[in-house]
Amino acid sequence: MSNSSAPKRSIVTGAASGIGYAIAERLIADGGSVVAFDLDSGGLDDAAKQLGDNYIAQPGSVTDANDIQAAVARAESDLGGLDSLFNVAGAIRPGPITDLDGETWDFTVDIVLRGVFLCTKYAAQSMIRAGNGGSIVVVSSVNAHIPLYGGSAYAAGKAGADMFAKNAALELGRHGIRVNSVLPGLVDTPMAGFILENEGIMAEFDANAVLKRPAKPSELAAPAVFLASGDASYITGSSLVVDGGYEIGSYPDLSKYL
Repeated sequence: MSNSSAPKRSIVTGAASGIGYAIAERLIADGGSVVAFDLDSGGLDDAAKQLGDNYIAQPGSVTDANDIQAAVARAESDLGGLDSLFNVAGAIRPGPITDLDGETWDFTVDIVLRGVFLCTKYAAQSMIRAGNGGSIVVVSSVNAHIPLYGGSAYAAGKAGADMFAKNAALELGRHGIRVNSVLPGLVDTPMAGFILENEGIMAEFDANAVLKRPAKPSELAAPAVFLASGDASYITGSSLVVDGGYEIGSYPDLSKYL
């Protein structure tokens, strides 16, 4: 169902596929325009063919301040300003703590935490300059609450991103900027392929999960857009778990599969 109060001028990171693509698709369906920011330039071009002129491809990395500032400038020039930011870009290189090297740790944490900080910083500066407020949504993970064997960097980074969103809500509220986070469980996206394609993990997931299926990306896009919309005008600093009840079920022991 269309949300007429959804933001009309947005930056979506990780917008070439998965949850980011679904959020961009939903925003455009609700009458908005999106600066789609992703390292995957080919994926952005393919998505632009599907979603049309209101999907503005902007290749770049969430760990590069210059790339982010270019995306914000693109929103200001092409869209006339920025109403919302969706921090979606993510990555994981799994491995047990005792085998994990610093470079692998930094790769994951830089994307899922440092990238959220940088994108929020520059988007918020733009919103403050314009003086019209805005909204920021951080896509964290249910692994901010539940440890993930072999995913210490990812879980720690996502927990940090969830708390960062609360801190940003505290600091930016005086400028009329709301900040909230969404915590997905297992979602049918390319990044989750190594889980979705493992019969052993999925058997345990099906045995323990409440709704017994992964989410579709669109099932994360709807609550994310809601949190950025006028319908959520009195919600800030909140963490919305969207995991099909997985957190209240039983998490599989991934040590057998890594």
